[in-house]
Amino acid sequence: MSENLTGGCRCGAIRYECPDAVIFAGHCHCRDCQYASGGAYSTVVGVASESLSIEGETSAFTVNAASGNTVTRRFCASCGSPLFSELSANPGMLILKAGSLDDPGRVTPAMHIWTDSSPAWAETSGQLPEHPGQPDL
Repeated sequence: MSENLTGGCRCGAIRYECPDAVIFAGHCHCRDCQYASGGAYSTVVGVASESLSIEGETSAFTVNAASGNTVTRRFCASCGSPLFSELSANPGMLILKAGSLDDPGRVTPAMHIWTDSSPAWAETSGQLPEHPGQPDL
């Protein structure tokens, strides 16, 4: 049995834990992830919503995504660390920000998604599948 995935914010006010049951891991190039990461994409990990236990209070910001669905981004109000997202299109899944994991090396991204939104200067290795929008997960 694998150890649980654990993580949290930079200041330690928020901690989370879930079983190591990754639904998917990838690099999301959607415009919302660009805003949240400050870069060309955000490395994300999908896990079952009900499996995540959270200690501490997150703040949230909800937007309408290019897909027409809503995205609620959760973060620490004290240090600003992005932690996870909730997508209306996938109500049973939470999208963890891989950088918020205690050990980001525990997950291996397997794809690039929403590459149609990627800026021209973004680089990919060409070794992972690239999806112009949202793939079936």
